[in-house]
Amino acid sequence: MNPIETFGWESDLTRLENARQELSDTATPLPLMGDEPLCVNPTLTILVMKWKHLCQKLDGGDTSPTPEQGLEYVLFFRKPGNGAIHVAPATDKQLLALKVVVENLDRYTVAEEAKVVVGRVDAAIEEACEQGLLLSAPSKLVRTELHYPDTGSDGWQRHLQSDYFTLQWHVTQACDLHCKHCYDRSAISPLTLDQGIVILDQFRDFVLQQNVHGQVTFTGGNPLLYSHFEELYREAAKRNFSIAILGNPTTTKVVESLQNIQPLSFYQVSLEGLPEHNDSIRGAGHFERIMEFLEILDKLSIYSMVMLTLTRENMGQVLELAEILRGKVDLFTFNRLSQTGEGAALATAAKEEYQEFLKEYLAAAKSNPVMALKDNLINIVKSDQREKLFGGCTGFGCGAAFNFCSLLPNGDMHACRKFQSPIGNVLESSLLELYRSEMAERYRRGPEECRGCKIRPVCGGCQAVIQSSGLDITLNKDPYCFIED
Repeated sequence: MNPIETFGWESDLTRLENARQELSDTATPLPLMGDEPLCVNPTLTILVMKWKHLCQKLDGGDTSPTPEQGLEYVLFFRKPGNGAIHVAPATDKQLLALKVVVENLDRYTVAEEAKVVVGRVDAAIEEACEQGLLLSAPSKLVRTELHYPDTGSDGWQRHLQSDYFTLQWHVTQACDLHCKHCYDRSAISPLTLDQGIVILDQFRDFVLQQNVHGQVTFTGGNPLLYSHFEELYREAAKRNFSIAILGNPTTTKVVESLQNIQPLSFYQVSLEGLPEHNDSIRGAGHFERIMEFLEILDKLSIYSMVMLTLTRENMGQVLELAEILRGKVDLFTFNRLSQTGEGAALATAAKEEYQEFLKEYLAAAKSNPVMALKDNLINIVKSDQREKLFGGCTGFGCGAAFNFCSLLPNGDMHACRKFQSPIGNVLESSLLELYRSEMAERYRRGPEECRGCKIRPVCGGCQAVIQSSGLDITLNKDPYCFIED
C-alpha cells in the first residue's frame, strides 16, 4: 500500500489541532443581537478536510474510527454562554442553515429547490441556533407591563421573557361528550381547510417575527371530529410547529396515523374525580375509557396528561385520584372551575378551604411524580414556605395573551378560552396585529390589584375565575388570593 495513502491523514489532523488551538487562544466576543434576527457565530471556522473521522482523534482516542479518504467539512466555534469549543463534522442541516443565512435566501425558495417542506428549513435554522452555530435575536415576547418589587433575589427575568408561544386552536365545537361544566356548546361553523392553512401561515410568520418557537395545541369540542383534521395536522407539521392534542379517547389506529405524520408533544385528556363522580360529569363508562386510552398512549410512547376541573364537589377526590394515576400518566394537574357556559350550574371550590387544599396538594406532589403544579396561587404557599417558586399557569404566571392565546372555530381569537376575552378575528386582522392590539395588552396587564405584588411575574391569579365571580379583570385580583401584604 502506498505510504502516502496510509498516513496522509496526519497533515489534516495537524490542521484540526492548530485550528482548535487558535480558537482557544482567541477571545472573540459574541455580538449583541440587534434588529437583525440571525447571524453566523463570528467565532466560526470551517475547515475542508480530505479525510473523514479525524475529529475523534483530536484527543488521542484509540477507539476512534479509522480515517477514510473523503470530503468532510469540520466546524469550529465557541458556544454562546459557556464559551465551550465545538469541533465536529458539519451535518447537511447545518450547511443548509448556513447557506440560507449567509446568502440571505428565501426559505420557501430553498425548500422548493430541495424538494422539502419549508418547515424542514425552519427546523434546520432553529436547531443551528440552539447549537450556537447561528446566533438569534432574543425573543420579542417580553413582559413590559408588569410592575413589581425588584428584590433581586428570585431571578424574575426568566419569567418575563418567553421563547415559545402556544396557539390553542378549537377547530370544532363538535363533541362526542356533553360534560356538565362545558364552557361553550353553541353552534359555531368551523373554518374550511384552506382558511385553516392561511392561519397556519399567519402563525408561522408570527413566531418567526417574534423569534420564538410555535406550538399548535388542537382541541375542540373534540378536534378529531373536525372533517379535515388529519390534513390540518399535516399542514401544521410542515411548518415546524410542535403539535399537541387536548381531546377525548380514540383508537390506536387514529393516534398511530398522526404519529406517522409527526410525533405528538403530548395528548391531554380529562378526568373529573373518582369513577362515579367523573362519569356523572362526562358520561357512563368515561373513566374506564380514559384509563384504557392512557395505556395506548404509554405503548406508543406519547407523553400523556390528565386535567381535572376543580369544583366544590370533587376537591376532596383529587389526591386519591392522583394516587390512582401514579405510574399510569406522565402528568396530572387541575384548573379551577370557571362558571361560564354550562359550568355556571356547578359550585366552585369553597374559598375558605382552598388554601388548605393547595398546601395538601403541594405536599403530596413532592412524593407523587405525576402531580404537576399549575394554579398560580400555589406560589403563595411556596412563598410562605420559603420554597423556590415555579412558573405558574403557563410558565409566566397568567399567560393570557402573552405566550398563549385561544382560537375559536370561526377564527375569533381570545386571550384564554376559559373566559370571554375577545381580541379580534384572524381572518380580518393578522395574528401579529391582534397580539399587538390594546385589547390584548389589557389581558396581559391583568388586574390593577396585582400590581406591585411580590410574586406577580409568576402569578396574576386566574382571570377566568375573576370574571366568572362577577369581578372586573382589569381591576380586581383573584377572589381566592390569600397572600399577605
